[in-house]
Amino acid sequence: MRPSVTAMTTIASLGLGRMGAAMAARLLAAGHEVHVWDRTPDRAAPLVAAGARAAPSPAAAARGAGVVITMLTDAAAVEAVLSGPDGALAGLAPQACLVQMSTVGPDEVRDLARRRPGLVDAPVAGSVAEAAAGELIILAGGPDEAIDRAAPVLAALGTVRRCGGVGAGSALKLVLNTALVTAVAALADALAVADAAGVDRAAALDALAAGPLGGAVGRATATGASFPVALAAKDLALARRQLGPAAAPLAGATALALAQVPDQSADLAVLVTNTREGVARP
Repeated sequence: MRPSVTAMTTIASLGLGRMGAAMAARLLAAGHEVHVWDRTPDRAAPLVAAGARAAPSPAAAARGAGVVITMLTDAAAVEAVLSGPDGALAGLAPQACLVQMSTVGPDEVRDLARRRPGLVDAPVAGSVAEAAAGELIILAGGPDEAIDRAAPVLAALGTVRRCGGVGAGSALKLVLNTALVTAVAALADALAVADAAGVDRAAALDALAAGPLGGAVGRATATGASFPVALAAKDLALARRQLGPAAAPLAGATALALAQVPDQSADLAVLVTNTREGVARP
């Protein structure tokens, strides 16, 4: 049962990229007090205009917050934002809840939890549009009591799916992102065949949408989605690291395709666009 937000909570939102900013805006709209911080201060301006309070450092943002949320690029960024005299851990009260929502490896999350007991490991499935609408799937790992404390805040962002202990949410996120990225790459291959065989692209997409690649068609043709190629490559590298010596040839081929995209800031759907534009494929 999805909990309702019944009381205002002071929240620190650290990281104001497209996802982080959309989440902070959603939390403001739900009636929470939101302290925001980003290493690029100008990103806070629209949120401040909407009622957020800009903080000069992660530590300042965390002071007085009941929940601190990180939505950052990678594990190195999470470490930089949390650690040191100006890091969020320095300002985090003992009873506050740290919710790590960035996509990082399970091992990094477990290491962080050893330093901050009660951490909630909560990466998300969904993109900017889902964040803005409060329709994310939140893959929560950690102690039940910690998730219970964070749940009223997370309810404003979407549906909480409890995955198990710390690291379980991040592990499932890697599974989901591996499926997404390799499926979009498979769709690109299918469309390359369609182009080569003279099949109308719209007709091919319509037929593919009714088959096993239907989800990939929806993602590749969606508007408002934001999953930069560089981040997709980072997440796929995390998944491949988990594999160790196990074989995953599709993941390897997809990693090569991502590396060949000239604009690494483009959305993942560019893999499908590239089949039409003649970009070299592995």
